[in-house]
Amino acid sequence: MIQTISIIGGDLRIVKLIEMLSNDGYEIWTYALEKAENLDKLPNVHKCKTIEQVTEKSDIIIGSIPLSSNNTDVNTPFSDEKLTIEKLTMNIIGKTFIAGSIKQEFYKFLEGKKIKIIDLLNREELTVLNTISTAEGAIQIAMEETTRTIHDSNIMVMGYGRVGKILANMLKGIGANVYCEARKNVDLAWIKAYGYTPVHLNEIEKVLGKMDIIINTIPHVILDEQKLEKIDKDCLIIDLASNPGGVDRTVAKKHGLKTIWALSLPGKVAPLTSAEFIKDTIYNIFKEL
Repeated sequence: MIQTISIIGGDLRIVKLIEMLSNDGYEIWTYALEKAENLDKLPNVHKCKTIEQVTEKSDIIIGSIPLSSNNTDVNTPFSDEKLTIEKLTMNIIGKTFIAGSIKQEFYKFLEGKKIKIIDLLNREELTVLNTISTAEGAIQIAMEETTRTIHDSNIMVMGYGRVGKILANMLKGIGANVYCEARKNVDLAWIKAYGYTPVHLNEIEKVLGKMDIIINTIPHVILDEQKLEKIDKDCLIIDLASNPGGVDRTVAKKHGLKTIWALSLPGKVAPLTSAEFIKDTIYNIFKEL
């Protein structure tokens, strides 16, 4: 039975997660979280001064979400410590390592090493639940960054995956005129069935000029120079996609288009709820282990 957990780095979601795990009776050992002062009040949470000390305390190691923003260093916003992915890897041999958005660069250090890796963002239950806070965060940005109401605005949702579906539903619920871009005929049929305006990617240029807000969820560049030229100067573009994103930001800036690249919204707009989702997912993993 798992009783102790080691946690390395992470944002406010991880801090809230530690509080929850502590309340559930786990003994928690942390590293690169020394600036999270509220953890000092929890008797079963211990801050370690070295990565070697924290990793020897448990066979379960939890890392940040995302693990890294630059593919070199672990995300440690609550610490001044600089921890490279390579050093992390050398200290978790023989362990089960749980983190989020683990890039290929991390796996190259794993060759020949006995480490069980679990990417939280590959877990369907967490991915689905995270779409809620991502969609709410996108709408929050839209409300703050435009001078008109969402109600009766023409809003294009690019991509009809998990986030696109939840986002379109929320936008329609507050009165937006929702357009949804997709490539597959079955997705276009569902878009029409739910009362949104379906737009095939090949025909997107015909409607871009009518949009007040465009929200992209596709993780490769769709809005290139040819398409950006069609967009009204007052249109707000919100890009939710991971690197490289779905917008040629250099061209967008050249054309004077307001573009916001909004990454990791669950951790920014709803860290407590996100931590609850992460905890539930981790408990599912524990049962499987």
